[in-house]
Amino acid sequence: MTRARRTRLDSAVPGTLDKAADENFPVAPFFLPRAWRDDLMAVYGYARLVDDIGDGDLAPGGNDARHLGLDPEQGEDRLAMLDALETDLRRIFATTGATPHHPLLQALRPTVRRCSLTPEPFLGLIEANRQDQKIRRYGTYEELLAYCELSANPVGRLVLQLTGTASPERIRRSDAVCTALQIVEHLQDVTEDLGRDRIYLPADDMARFHVAESDLAAGSGSASVRALVAYEAERAGDLLNEGTPLVGSVHGRLKLLLAGFVGGGRAALTAIAAAGFDVLPGPPKPTKPSLLREVGVVLRRARREG
Repeated sequence: MTRARRTRLDSAVPGTLDKAADENFPVAPFFLPRAWRDDLMAVYGYARLVDDIGDGDLAPGGNDARHLGLDPEQGEDRLAMLDALETDLRRIFATTGATPHHPLLQALRPTVRRCSLTPEPFLGLIEANRQDQKIRRYGTYEELLAYCELSANPVGRLVLQLTGTASPERIRRSDAVCTALQIVEHLQDVTEDLGRDRIYLPADDMARFHVAESDLAAGSGSASVRALVAYEAERAGDLLNEGTPLVGSVHGRLKLLLAGFVGGGRAALTAIAAAGFDVLPGPPKPTKPSLLREVGVVLRRARREG
């Protein structure tokens, strides 16, 4: 990435890229080659922008709407913003015509071209956020997995494509890890999601554990709520275990990066368990020592299995 491109990415939308520090895992850690870090941050910037549009978390002032060719007042119309974002995204992949208008997509364009990325993962993220505007409850675990196929799995596939390591088996393992991370995030954010009138706990599981929506609005979790969270956390842990062999299938710094993703999920699950599976007072967050410890566990397992 040139100095000019790096400056444009850093200043594209104040606060958007800063949110990388709040993730459960390192997005583009220092030990990666500069080119990988730049590419990962370009993809993260896009993914964060899509989520911020879908969640209504854009910076005030309407700049994002202006960048996408809309009136500032339309910045509150999430579906219109997502449609405009898709139009701008398609400019990256078009062989002729205008370049993308939004600074974060301008920064993404060189990465897409250099790595020969396809539009499908990027479009999947937009479609997941469209779904968030229309579907606010999930009846079954299978429905939730289908949502994660759009909202989470494209990110892991992009990481593999960026690093030139994609294969059918690695994609399968990556999907398991990404779905697990999405479910873990949903467990951490039950209260925040409810405030947005969204529930990502499957309705049939809630019925099984005798949990009503009103129980999720309490200041702390009842025994039933905590049992439900523990059940979903176990499912997420199983998915992480299914995906962990991905770490042992790659080498060098990429192994450390993927171990960070898996270890971040494990550390978040540890934090949820340490809170007694009571996620309602606020999202249980892993500590840095816990994250490092879990990354070490993942790497040792990768060595044994390798």
